[in-house]
Formats: sequence, structure tokens, C-alpha cells
Amino acid sequence: MKFILVDRIIALEPPRRIVAAKSLSLAEEYLADHFPTFPVLPGVLMLEAMVQSAAWLVRVTQDFAHSMIVLEEAKNISYKSFVPPGRTLEVTAEVVEIGDRTSEFKAFGRCQDEEIVKARFKLRHYNLVETDPGLADIDRRLVSDLRRKFELLGGPAAIRPTALAGNV
Repeated sequence: MKFILVDRIIALEPPRRIVAAKSLSLAEEYLADHFPTFPVLPGVLMLEAMVQSAAWLVRVTQDFAHSMIVLEEAKNISYKSFVPPGRTLEVTAEVVEIGDRTSEFKAFGRCQDEEIVKARFKLRHYNLVETDPGLADIDRRLVSDLRRKFELLGGPAAIRPTALAGNV
């Protein structure tokens, strides 16, 4: 099962930062187990929300050059509070560096004015064709699907015009 932990992109300033939101609903199935009498967004999913947000920034900055963007390393993760159903985790990911194959970010998540989580992490980006030339069509389909999801999340509308002009 794959969890989509970005509900919408609020602001996008390529190649510098992204702000995205994850609204937690009691209907999310993992809350039945985490924890039944005190449902909260699991810490690992808070980290995943930050990773997914940063991945959108990498995709836009590199014009969707890679079909795969995965977490390579996470460090200095600090959890300060919980995210219960009915609240929205607003994630901000700021670029430390974006390279051809890897990128590094510092990110934090807030509910209203309260910082909930923060971390530094590295992402690795690649295409499946690099390991098997027969997977080129799958790469193309994945990238096409990612472009559609980006539109559904409000990504194009969230891009700041000054970022496009290089005045960031």
C-alpha cells in the first residue's frame, strides 16, 4: 500500500522551497492501529510527508527528469508533538542542494503555529531504465502520471511567478 501524504501544494519556489499540506482525517485506515484510543499521524508518516513534498520540488526543478525519487538518508529528526484527526500538517521543505542524482533538504512540519516535526534528509533520484533498458516505457508512464498528480495537487497554480523569472 502506498500512502499519498500531500493533499495540496500551497507554495512552490523552484529551486528553493515548497510548502505543502496534509489534512488528517479519522477515515485514514492506519489510525485504527496507531493508536485506537489516541489516533495520531505516525511519526514515520510525518517524515514521509516531508519527503514527498521535497520530491515534488525536485521534480519541478528538474522538469520531471526522473521517474523515481526515494529517501536515501534521514538525520536529526525531532518530533515535538502529535497530529490528531481534524488537523492539518503544513510541511515546508527547503533546499540545501539539488544535484543530478541526489538532493538534500531541511524540512519542518507545523500545525497552525506549533512546530510538530523537523528533519534533514537526502533523496536519490533515478530512472528505472538505468538498471534495465527494457523499463524505458514504464519510466515514461510514471513521469506522465506524476505530471497529472502534480496538476491535481495544485502544483502549477502554486508556483510563484518570481521563481520562474529567476528572482528567488
